[in-house]
Amino acid sequence: MNLLDGKLVSAKIKEDIKVETAAFIAASGRKPHLVAILVGNDGGSETYVASKMRNCDLVGFESTNIRYDVDITQEQLIAKIKEINADPNIDGLIVQLPLPKHIDPEEITEAIDHRKDVDGFHPINLGRMQRNLPCFIPATPYGIMLMLAHYGIETAGKKAVVVGRSNIVGSPMSILLARNSNPGNCTVTLTHSRTQNLKQEVLEADIIVAAIGRKNFVTADMVKPGAVVIDVGINREVSSKTKSGYRLYGDVDFDAVSQKTSWITPVPGGVGLMTIVGLLKNTLEAAKGTIYMK
Repeated sequence: MNLLDGKLVSAKIKEDIKVETAAFIAASGRKPHLVAILVGNDGGSETYVASKMRNCDLVGFESTNIRYDVDITQEQLIAKIKEINADPNIDGLIVQLPLPKHIDPEEITEAIDHRKDVDGFHPINLGRMQRNLPCFIPATPYGIMLMLAHYGIETAGKKAVVVGRSNIVGSPMSILLARNSNPGNCTVTLTHSRTQNLKQEVLEADIIVAAIGRKNFVTADMVKPGAVVIDVGINREVSSKTKSGYRLYGDVDFDAVSQKTSWITPVPGGVGLMTIVGLLKNTLEAAKGTIYMK
């Protein structure tokens, strides 16, 4: 078993981003600027946004965290998004999910200018990705592809099974793995909770991407020897044994599955760190204006 170490890879890529950012600042006279909007007081969301802001600072970006109480109206939130869309000094905008139940996340996503959508969730970005056109790729799949490239994981001609069909991870991951690129050129099966014979589908995979949001969903009897396993899951459980008061689990039973794999990501320390890298790379590209010419 070899570890796909998100800490190591993300640190290397962030150093590269830092160098590129310094060159951008020297040429343009300004820093790339990312704005994150956080609604409410969800503990996980606060942790994620703080990490994003901290990493922006590490690579030389300007970052702004805008916070709203949970009772902000959808109309008020969209009005702020439109204000940010029109601000030429802001390059990237993310609205941290989940949102309160009275706010439609689809309407919020569509309100964001696709040229500032560095999370890669806007329908225009997703559609352009489907057609293999320049776009902002959803940050988590982007980070996974960067990790596969870093380790030189052979993907061409391999059978990849993606477990989970979300628009944020599963669906775009299946598209990226099937692309005529490196990494890519996989034969991809996109599975989900309603898939018949799901265990057998996963068991046949050379590459498994688990993104179904269920603790330890992928077990050792679902994985063939030598498979590459990418665990996207972040499942939080209260724990009295950790300083934070909770423990993280992936969608893969790491202890058992790792005994059979050639490569596997840990949780934490794997895909989550690569998601940050994907976000940073998208933000730098947004500042440069090379994907959507300003």
